[in-house]
Amino acid sequence: MAVKTTAALSARSSAKARARPILRRLARAYPDHGPTLEFSTPLDLLVATILAAQARDERINEVTRTLFRKYRTARDYVRVPQSTLEREIRSTGFFRQKAKAVKAMSQGVVERFGGEVPRDMDALTSLHGVGRKTASVVLGAAFGAPAIAVDRHVARVAVRLGLSKAAGPERIEEDLRKLYPPRDWYEVTWTLVFHGRRTCTPTPECPRCPVRELCPYPRKTR
Repeated sequence: MAVKTTAALSARSSAKARARPILRRLARAYPDHGPTLEFSTPLDLLVATILAAQARDERINEVTRTLFRKYRTARDYVRVPQSTLEREIRSTGFFRQKAKAVKAMSQGVVERFGGEVPRDMDALTSLHGVGRKTASVVLGAAFGAPAIAVDRHVARVAVRLGLSKAAGPERIEEDLRKLYPPRDWYEVTWTLVFHGRRTCTPTPECPRCPVRELCPYPRKTR
């Protein structure tokens, strides 16, 4: 038990020492980091994030450029017939489930929050179809609140970089929160997202990785 504890402390110490340099390098490598879903209001971003499940952000933006001109409030989404909304978001995939989720979420916003998207994690995740990742995206990007959103890219990159050894998103989020102060959480989220999308993909592009020297991943590509 003592050996295991010592090893865990050593790993944490190593991650702590590398965390700041990693973030600095990634921020320089991806100066355009930030949400790639287009939005004007917190409701826009909440809807777009729900629609973005298993779809490319570019496709979602094509759909929401029209959608957001038509539906400006949560009440608008509540009033629209299910079949109409399904037709309008069909190209996002899984459109029936997504239309139901958007309408149910909007119903909750109207009935329990007076039509305004709430600004805290517990309230957001109480809405239908809104998990911790979606809530964190909205909190950080729409409200400027400290939040780390762990999607598949953040999870993959955090583990490969040795910033977390956890398997689940909530545990990975917890590890990242321990390594970085709240003022950095927005940047942590989006630099890891961009790194996972552009370089540290499922088959990583290690030769052009800006943090290669800081990465303990044992299966680097050449």
